[in-house]
Amino acid sequence: MSPHLVRPRHGKILAGVCAGLAQRFGLPKFLVRVGFVIFGLVGVGELVYIALWILIPKDA
Repeated sequence: MSPHLVRPRHGKILAGVCAGLAQRFGLPKFLVRVGFVIFGLVGVGELVYIALWILIPKDA
């Protein structure tokens, strides 16, 4: 578990939001990505993803 929430430079598919969340909370990236897809189909997952993309800093 990482102490800070950051978007990694490696291991990402689009912007690194799911990879960063998975790394921070110790979850598999696959589960976080599936969660965003499901949330996007039934809610506002796309808007949350874009907001997190803007708010979460890139890894140095």
